[in-house]
Amino acid sequence: MLKQNILLAFLLLGISSFSQKKTTQSYFPPALSWEQKTPAESGLNTDKINEAIAFAKSAETKNPRNMEISHYQSFGKEPFGEGIGPFSERGDPTGVIVYKGYIVASWGEPSRCDMTHSVTKSFLSSVIGVAVDQGLIKNINDMVADYVPPIELFTPGQVNRSADLIGQPQLLYPFATTHNKTLTWDHMLRQVSDWEGTLWGKPEWADRPDADASKWMNRKRNAPGTVYEYNDVRVNALALAATSVWRKPLPQILKQYIMDPIGASNTWRWTGYRNAWIVLDGQPVQSVSGGGHWGGGMFINAYDMARFGLLTLHRGNWNGKQLLSEQWVKQALTPTPAKTDYGYMNWFLNTDNKLLPSAPASAFMHVGNGNNIIYVDPEHDIVAVVRWISDMKSIDATIKKILEAINK
Repeated sequence: MLKQNILLAFLLLGISSFSQKKTTQSYFPPALSWEQKTPAESGLNTDKINEAIAFAKSAETKNPRNMEISHYQSFGKEPFGEGIGPFSERGDPTGVIVYKGYIVASWGEPSRCDMTHSVTKSFLSSVIGVAVDQGLIKNINDMVADYVPPIELFTPGQVNRSADLIGQPQLLYPFATTHNKTLTWDHMLRQVSDWEGTLWGKPEWADRPDADASKWMNRKRNAPGTVYEYNDVRVNALALAATSVWRKPLPQILKQYIMDPIGASNTWRWTGYRNAWIVLDGQPVQSVSGGGHWGGGMFINAYDMARFGLLTLHRGNWNGKQLLSEQWVKQALTPTPAKTDYGYMNWFLNTDNKLLPSAPASAFMHVGNGNNIIYVDPEHDIVAVVRWISDMKSIDATIKKILEAINK
């Protein structure tokens, strides 16, 4: 009888343990729906959540809502600063707060597809991560040049070349210079490559140019890995290299391996520049851009951004399926020696609480101009999308109020 009671106790303990595990299992929203809870139902302080929303709305960026006009008031002043990709009119200050997988608050126009600017870089690094996970890129420390063949531009209607073009290059060799041959995928992902050249009509020195114009075209190259420089021409060179590896348009890869599995909507679009077309296996293919610099990049709604944030919070796992390997996410979250609050693009780290003093050091963000941010906080099981907020100080203040809702 004693043995039977002990066995029954163990069985009940096992059932209780299984039940407990099941109730604490992470929630992943299915496609086309997302369960919502009020802050109070989630154990959060409703007043603090409302304060966070009110503050985010009040801290709207002062830049024009027309993204083309905004461009010409900022990046358009650079050399060769003309827009060559699509721009759009943006919407109201917008956000979504996700706690333990459930939407607990939203504001603005979360279903509206707006430019997300350099958050696009996190989608670009993710399709490279999938290529590494699948063995298309053997090692992240391999030279990019070994993976990129000569590239033919798509120039419809150009059959005969005029006499003034005879003898000039007919193919792109983006990694053929002495310096560029030494660059690894890791260098490019961390923005420490100092890649040199011109792509899609934009010289790399013209992106956020040095105040000293004498250095624009003649300076000595930095050794790869030694100097961090945020540069969209180099990001676009990486996108072109990734397109060569996949032999398909990158939006198709993103859709198949990331966006469809996480249940994203079918409304996001990843665009490039009007002149960024190549011939790939006999077909015209657009090499997409890594942001909205000169137009283009990802046009996406806040809900889909939040789903991507939830994927990165769970270290690449979506409801039991590993879409990005844990090893890749670990590398993306590893500080870059030349800039310790930056991992892979565009994973901004909170190393030493420098970026967000009010958030834990383990938190990170996917950041784009505008500002567009996806805040990811594994410690508190929170993802927050905040769009069209003025500056990093305002972002930190918003996050502080959200976290105060938990630590009530």
